[in-house]
Amino acid sequence: MTNVPSGLWRLAIAVGIPVGLGPSEYEQLRAPGWGSVYLVGLSLVAEAFAVLALGLVQGWGEIWPRWIPYLRGRRVPVLPVTVVAGFGALATTVFGVMFVHTSLNADIEASAWGMGLLNVVYAPLLLWGPLLGAVTVHYYRRRTTSRPPEIICG
Repeated sequence: MTNVPSGLWRLAIAVGIPVGLGPSEYEQLRAPGWGSVYLVGLSLVAEAFAVLALGLVQGWGEIWPRWIPYLRGRRVPVLPVTVVAGFGALATTVFGVMFVHTSLNADIEASAWGMGLLNVVYAPLLLWGPLLGAVTVHYYRRRTTSRPPEIICG
């Protein structure tokens, strides 16, 4: 949920809804040809990663669901999930810090409300990395205890 506001902000730009930026910023973000496609793609990829992160707290993160051929009903391996989620937590934390540093020091052409909106929609991304890290540690600890999972996947 921490990346939904920024995704909606990018989608607004992609479809031409004004979000308080100056004309040069829109030109840069919606570069001729692929700019809007990039903004939509980035939003979709971010949301896909967010949905994958739900696997750390949902039953389908422990036992493969029935609709996945060849894997259905088998246990999801703990180590690969933990390593990938750990790298994801690190990457999103670094990205969040770098984004804040860049945005605070950038010369962005925007109205006061546009800068306020930009800060409001991107601020939750600062939480994504640390929260993903906490959930990853919990997933690893939960999955490596001696008791078997009590999960029924549909």
